[in-house]
Amino acid sequence: MAKKGNRIQVILECTEHKTTGMPGMSRYITTKNRKNTTERIELKKYNPILKKYTLHKEIK
Repeated sequence: MAKKGNRIQVILECTEHKTTGMPGMSRYITTKNRKNTTERIELKKYNPILKKYTLHKEIK
């Protein structure tokens, strides 16, 4: 039987949106395996405000 508690929810926030100064923010919620990926996640996700794919980093 598998152990519980290895997968946790993380929030991804757009890095380019902060530098533009536009109001609002682009955030996504996803899960990651704590044992396999100990460092913070960086994924390319769609930002609807900027209307393009941007780099999203995991925040606390």
